[in-house]
Amino acid sequence: MTFSIAFVTGATPDKWARIWRERSRERLELIPVSEAGQLDGVRAGEVSMALVRLPIARDGLHCIPLYDERQVAVVGREHYLSLAEEVTLAELAEEQLVRPHASGWTPEVPQLDWPPMSEQEAIETVAAGTGVVIVPASVARLFHRKDVVARPVADLSPTTVGLAWRVDDEDPRVQTFIGIVRGRTANSSRG
Repeated sequence: MTFSIAFVTGATPDKWARIWRERSRERLELIPVSEAGQLDGVRAGEVSMALVRLPIARDGLHCIPLYDERQVAVVGREHYLSLAEEVTLAELAEEQLVRPHASGWTPEVPQLDWPPMSEQEAIETVAAGTGVVIVPASVARLFHRKDVVARPVADLSPTTVGLAWRVDDEDPRVQTFIGIVRGRTANSSRG
């Protein structure tokens, strides 16, 4: 069975996948998933691990936080907030906030009901001149367009990307990959 790892939009498994390929002849399959379905494959046993956005429901799962990233407000290039170096929640309070479907939404930010849309569709909506969207910086970079700009939200907590796997998964490849993301060398006594 191929060793497979799902990764949520914006997470970047490339560095770890490269190290895996350097150390193992076994194929590693990387599978992009939405934030809404980030744990589905792990829980169903279809993938061994997933790079996820925290928080997650950890019942039956192990999870290692890996790194934090800033959240940014994506605004149209002509929007007055595009002139700022960074923005605050108070400055966003009167804005129409576009919400990507089932994203990890921060409760500090008020929102309107929108039809289901992906992060890319939310940024396209903003580019069309409707509202502002708050996303992790990596998502803003991934779906960057010339007609929008991203500004850090100064008083909003960062998002955290973590690595999740099932508690009952005894596959030694899981431990090998954990060693890779934790920076263990190929000669480490922990495998």
